[in-house]
Amino acid sequence: MGLLILLGLLVLLALWAVGIYNGLVMARNAYKNAFAQIDVQLQRRFDLIPNLVETAKAYLAHERGTLEAVTAARTAAQAGLAAAKAAPGDPAAMAELARTQGALDGALGRLLVTVEAYPELKASQNMMQLTEELTSTENKVAFARQAYNDSVMAYNNKREVFPSSVVAGMFNFAPAALLDIPADRAEVREAPKVQF
Repeated sequence: MGLLILLGLLVLLALWAVGIYNGLVMARNAYKNAFAQIDVQLQRRFDLIPNLVETAKAYLAHERGTLEAVTAARTAAQAGLAAAKAAPGDPAAMAELARTQGALDGALGRLLVTVEAYPELKASQNMMQLTEELTSTENKVAFARQAYNDSVMAYNNKREVFPSSVVAGMFNFAPAALLDIPADRAEVREAPKVQF
């Protein structure tokens, strides 16, 4: 009888550990899925940038450096995204993604400030449509980043609380990193001032 009770307790303990393990796996998969949404929106953003540069190129003949900076920042940001896509949640990959996205945001901000100095470009239907699409995509990136950060926080909380932390340690569930907004990004997102 004592052997059956001991066997029953071992089975319950094993089921408990399996439940915790499965919960950790589901939480990890949730933040990876949330990162996939960031990937989709950033790819959309990357696809818009060449059209924006081509539209501006005709008007900004004297601003070649600005256009080249946007193109170079886009290439670096794509490489940062590829590294993060290979290891979503990895602190180094997320830091590199944040750094390259911040550099791209800065280059795009300089381009949009330059566009302000060219009224005919600013009034161009194509430029207005592209900047509207870029703004919409930026908003979607922000929402996707928030969903990702929420999923990472839920995963990290799950892996750090007792008794899940014991199972997480046994099976090497590493902490996931948030995707933080670089400081200079806040300046780019400042609302434009309208004057009459």
